[in-house]
Amino acid sequence: MRLPAISLNREMLSRFDDAVSKEWIITNGLGGYASSTVLGLNMRKYHGLLVAAFNPPGDRRICLAKLDEEVSIGNSTYPLYVNEFPNGIFPQGHTFLKEFSIMPFPKYFYSVQNVEIQKTIFMPYAKNATIAIYKILNKNTSDIKIRIFPLINWRHIHSVTDRWKISWEFATKHENKEVNMHFDIPKSVLVMKATNGHYHNAGRWIEKLHYREEAARGESCLDDCYQPGYFEVDAKANKSEDFAIIAVADKSEDVAQKILAEMPLTTYDAEMLSEQEMARHEAYLTRFYENYEGISRGDWLDWIILATDAFLVKGTDDKQRSIIAGYPWFGAWGRDTFVSLPGLLLVTGRFEDAKKVFLTFKNYCKQGLIPNCLPEQTEPPAYNTVDATLWFVNAILQYLKYTEDFRFVQDQLWETLKNIVESHFKGTAFEIHVANDGLLSHGPQLTWMDVAINGQPLTPRVGKAVEVQALWYNALKTMELLASKFKEGSEAEKYLQMAEKAKKSFAEKFWDSEKSCLFDVVNENTRDDSLRPNQIIAVSLDFTMLDKMKNEKIVDAIHRELLTPYGLRTLARSDPRYVGVYAGDRNSRDRAYHNGTVWPWLLGTFVTAFLKTKGYVEYRHEYALKNFILPLFTEQVLKAGLGTINEIFDGEPPHTPRGCIAQAWSVAEPLRAYVEDVMQVRPKYEKQVLQKSS
Repeated sequence: MRLPAISLNREMLSRFDDAVSKEWIITNGLGGYASSTVLGLNMRKYHGLLVAAFNPPGDRRICLAKLDEEVSIGNSTYPLYVNEFPNGIFPQGHTFLKEFSIMPFPKYFYSVQNVEIQKTIFMPYAKNATIAIYKILNKNTSDIKIRIFPLINWRHIHSVTDRWKISWEFATKHENKEVNMHFDIPKSVLVMKATNGHYHNAGRWIEKLHYREEAARGESCLDDCYQPGYFEVDAKANKSEDFAIIAVADKSEDVAQKILAEMPLTTYDAEMLSEQEMARHEAYLTRFYENYEGISRGDWLDWIILATDAFLVKGTDDKQRSIIAGYPWFGAWGRDTFVSLPGLLLVTGRFEDAKKVFLTFKNYCKQGLIPNCLPEQTEPPAYNTVDATLWFVNAILQYLKYTEDFRFVQDQLWETLKNIVESHFKGTAFEIHVANDGLLSHGPQLTWMDVAINGQPLTPRVGKAVEVQALWYNALKTMELLASKFKEGSEAEKYLQMAEKAKKSFAEKFWDSEKSCLFDVVNENTRDDSLRPNQIIAVSLDFTMLDKMKNEKIVDAIHRELLTPYGLRTLARSDPRYVGVYAGDRNSRDRAYHNGTVWPWLLGTFVTAFLKTKGYVEYRHEYALKNFILPLFTEQVLKAGLGTINEIFDGEPPHTPRGCIAQAWSVAEPLRAYVEDVMQVRPKYEKQVLQKSS
């Protein structure tokens, strides 16, 4: 099956500010990745050609920052690379770039003085390795030389390196085509090898590389990289020359050498491995369209389907699976995992992977809580979330709708689920407990709107947040359904009574008759009437507490006040706290994060709620597709994060993409809504599961 392609020609690439804002990312299924811009200029501290996950999927470190190329023709040398320093951009090798494409691996095409150079970058699946394949065509009547200069770093993705303050030391060993770099903190190794040519040792530091995106974000933006030497390859007159450079990183030299031994020995082998990786992507697309014969192919949909594969990652053993919330800087977050799981794994038919995700998080369940995020290394997981656990329960319900695999749930998850409800009822950490009215009360900074400045939550939402109550009721009804299925009648009755009590209190306390929608938070005698998108979750879930009329009024309010082409604003523009542009230093960005910034993941929830209340008729489907789905999917895959969807967008037009360049729930939720709601390909066992089993 043909893979989709995005191509930029010389004229597009010559518009520097526009081109440098377009980024690519490829991943390895371990949490590691390679990422840069279409010009080859690293503008983030997170950019790198080999970013290895030393404790998959965590402890990600920049190992190989980039490969800088130059071509010597006669007495002249032409640098093809581009770097930025505080005093400007030097050299400007991007001027020789005639084309960039991604399909789905990035390719750079350079042309200089009758020499054509093509560089393709890919990562072998499930290995901390990156391979760059070079194809050189020398049309000159004399021989030329190509030199490749690796830029090395050895830092965590969130930090930068000052060569005069680094805590790590390294030693370099080299031979004909290979160089090994041994680092002491952490104990680890980077091995680089070329299939042709020779390696020359000539170490030096490249100091004060400037990352413009970090500077704009008010983050540390100067970085030092070590250049150990260079690989040199000759290209004969009027001949072509192909070669590859392989980079492998690991904590153990033995493991690194074992991985290297599995890597290509020749350029031909490298090309074969690249084709195998391409075939893996092609097979992934093929399976999707075979499962959904009524869904027509399109490049935009191909990109979204392929994007889902980037976020599922293996742990330290094959039994562990988790979902990276966003690249390049987020890890495995509980909330994001279970909001994303239906779109990433169920819609795409990856049911065995879904089971492994459930079991991975089940093993971390503590005091009835699913972690907010999994540990990076040896530190304990964080549990400061009220809704991740409830999204976990909802994801199990969605899994059943796709598989009817009650046996797995009963054998592996049922006791954990019962413990979750019991812990919430009795009271658990962070003031999470069922109040006398049957609703779920909680402390501050525990919902997805959890940003704080100097320890002070900007949207504390303490008390009873609207989506938490919706998820709690949905969880209780799911538990009632499961208890009935598992012949536990008294338990089923208990969950039913709890759900009915919550439903009655919710109807009494959360309806805002003045605005004809829901309060965002109810806390004792106060009610927060901020118009935020959280209430749409109370409409979209399988089990809801309000009648159709009120649900439709909620949808209308959200549609009118919060909808943009790329998602829902987090606060109405009329609110004095509204911030329409997510920019500036961290504090400025944090103030905007949940006070106006647009989040694409909410678009999926909105589409579900819209069609659920307005009716599943053809013209409504067409309206939702044209106005809600296509603007995000067809436009944004060509912009900031190529082939994927950003984390957030500005609240104000033109809704500039911001945040992570690839976010799991930004891809997953709109895709789920497209398949299930717009295309009306409902989960196979939905009706059977949602009916009470006798």
